[in-house]
Amino acid sequence: MLIHLSSWPEIDARLNAGQPLSRTVVVPIGSNEQHGPTGLLGTDWLCPEIIAHAAEQADETLTVAPTFNIGMAQHHLAFAGTISLRPSTFMAAITDWVSSLSRHGFERIYFLNGHGGNVATIEATFSEIYAEWSFVEEQPPFVLKLRNWWDLPGVHGLCSSIFPTGHGSHATPSEIAVTQAAYPDRIKTADYSPRIAPNGPIRDALDYRARFPDGRIGSDPAQASPEKGQRIIDAAVPALLKDVADFAGEVRP
Repeated sequence: MLIHLSSWPEIDARLNAGQPLSRTVVVPIGSNEQHGPTGLLGTDWLCPEIIAHAAEQADETLTVAPTFNIGMAQHHLAFAGTISLRPSTFMAAITDWVSSLSRHGFERIYFLNGHGGNVATIEATFSEIYAEWSFVEEQPPFVLKLRNWWDLPGVHGLCSSIFPTGHGSHATPSEIAVTQAAYPDRIKTADYSPRIAPNGPIRDALDYRARFPDGRIGSDPAQASPEKGQRIIDAAVPALLKDVADFAGEVRP
């Protein structure tokens, strides 16, 4: 069930269905930022959304929230089209999403992330949320989980085998391939020079643009194809469904 394509009575009925997954929700979360000359700006939110929506099609008992599509991307702001939140804004928004979903009765809130730059702030937000309950000596009515889509069991190994060289860490061929599989009419090409982009640290926006002029880090996205992307999606879907089911079935002390 996709929350944004459902009515409130349908969500209410799902929450009261008494099934193992009825009170569990997946939140695709990512960022809208540059992904090199050919990568879609929405790549980091599209990838978790594509995988989560495919999983929902495979198992209708899965509930998926609207995608949280703006994240921590300040270091990409020297590239047109990037939109970023400040850490404090991002944390406040995540907190409000959790509060909203929890208020309706969702007890397991699973964030499927598509942007490495989000991780530290999401984890800090979880700590802040849990701290509020710890200080008043009450147990929160929900449990939170963060999983990067590429860390789903078997997915990283598959990506490494498909792209043994030139995978890199930003504008990677694996994430570009996933978007190509879902949006084949949006495939773009470019002459990359060098073929494999340089590596280096990530700091502020101007430093990033100077180090990585076309936006890539260590990657060769020209290796991407819709067929390779579909292989990754096909591996990620069952891995996600199992991970969410395991999370839903955890017994709280």
